[in-house]
Amino acid sequence: MATDVITLITQDHRVVEGIFDQLKKRQGDQQALVAELHALLIAHARAEEDRVYPGIDAHHSVEEHKEAEVLLDSLVRARPGTAEFAKALDELIESVNHHVEEEETKLLPSLKKAVDAKELERLGKAFQQRRAEELRALGGPGSGVAGEPTKAELYERAQQADIPGRSQMGKEELAQALRDAKS
Repeated sequence: MATDVITLITQDHRVVEGIFDQLKKRQGDQQALVAELHALLIAHARAEEDRVYPGIDAHHSVEEHKEAEVLLDSLVRARPGTAEFAKALDELIESVNHHVEEEETKLLPSLKKAVDAKELERLGKAFQQRRAEELRALGGPGSGVAGEPTKAELYERAQQADIPGRSQMGKEELAQALRDAKS
């Protein structure tokens, strides 16, 4: 399983894009998807800001994270199916897609040139650990039914187990894939 920071960050980007797609198509439980998106975006941003950005010039990216958080809060407050929800979702998607494009075309390639593979792995482990801490704090044990893991937690476990196709799986599919992987 790849654990370099660039791979981990871009994997998160693909998961977020998948959630955006489900929200735009009104697939699944919209409230649950928004809660998952909230936890994932916040955890991802905190991990980048605390573990990846300190060693590089990422002031602009931090500002983009702040903008996305404001837009994310608007989405969380909006009721699915309303014009307010659609507007908040569109604005968040535009903001996050802009950030992802800049990060993947400028920031991450610069980081890859600036450090060796061993440092990318070290940053990856630090990113993963900080992200997991935030996910536990945001949607961790006790937030689900009778202590059930959240979809974000299951995704994290599936990522650690290197389960293919995990970004397209629902909560139950992730749980089943993890059970199958243990067999």
